[in-house]
Amino acid sequence: MSRADLHDRLSYALAYVRGRTDAPPRVGVVLGSGLGGVAGRLADAVVLPYEQIPEFPVSRVAGHPGRLVIGDLPGTDGPVTAAVLQGRVHGYEGWSALDVAFGARVLCLLGARVLVVTNAAGAVNPDLALGDLVRIEDHLNLSGQNPLTGPNDERLGPRFPDLTHAYDPALGARLEATAGRLGIKLRHGVYACMAGPSYETPAEIRMLRTLGADVVGMSTVPEVIAARHMGVPVVGVSLVTNFAAGVGATPLSHDEVSAVAAREGERLGTLLAAFLGGLRI
Repeated sequence: MSRADLHDRLSYALAYVRGRTDAPPRVGVVLGSGLGGVAGRLADAVVLPYEQIPEFPVSRVAGHPGRLVIGDLPGTDGPVTAAVLQGRVHGYEGWSALDVAFGARVLCLLGARVLVVTNAAGAVNPDLALGDLVRIEDHLNLSGQNPLTGPNDERLGPRFPDLTHAYDPALGARLEATAGRLGIKLRHGVYACMAGPSYETPAEIRMLRTLGADVVGMSTVPEVIAARHMGVPVVGVSLVTNFAAGVGATPLSHDEVSAVAAREGERLGTLLAAFLGGLRI
């Protein structure tokens, strides 16, 4: 997908989605590996497979169902309409960062006033345990790609967006307060985005720890950059599904990631549902 026609391609996708539901979402959610079950909490849901949406990139990675689900969550002031991406595409599949961020841009253009990003991540910080939820307070983009590379479209956002608060501090505080009320343990830390698809070496993990990373993965950052480019605030959560190389003693595998996500993802779903239902936006 070239940058020159990005706006037109987004318009095609939006026209298709709006032709199948007239419910404007107030929040957008991107669900990572094995976490697609969160979308099952939506009432009166409209389900749109990515294959059916014009111009929409389609993932072929296990654990990413590849569906846009739009429906309602119970809220303190009435139902909250959410648009949820069940799965995402990745740079390691051959997609550009522009493509990787496409789904997040669609959510923002549909009307989402907040974007929630989630992912399955490896623990770089040895104090983290499998199943821990980590609020992302900042990131390191070590993927070598940025979705804003190339000519800028001012209709989407400014040439040089500020990422001082890539993850909104006020939303992060509200997420932590929600976790506290629910009795859900929520850590916080820095997410490092690597290119993948190979897992990192022990030396790379030592580098990431030196740089200040707590968790590592192969996604999320392009979506965050695109949302902030469009002026939409972001809150992010990582689910620790494996110990990074050199931190744990067992070999790394995607099957392990998917299994832990399936086993522990319900807590994340409970947290997000309560958090989003309490937003006044």
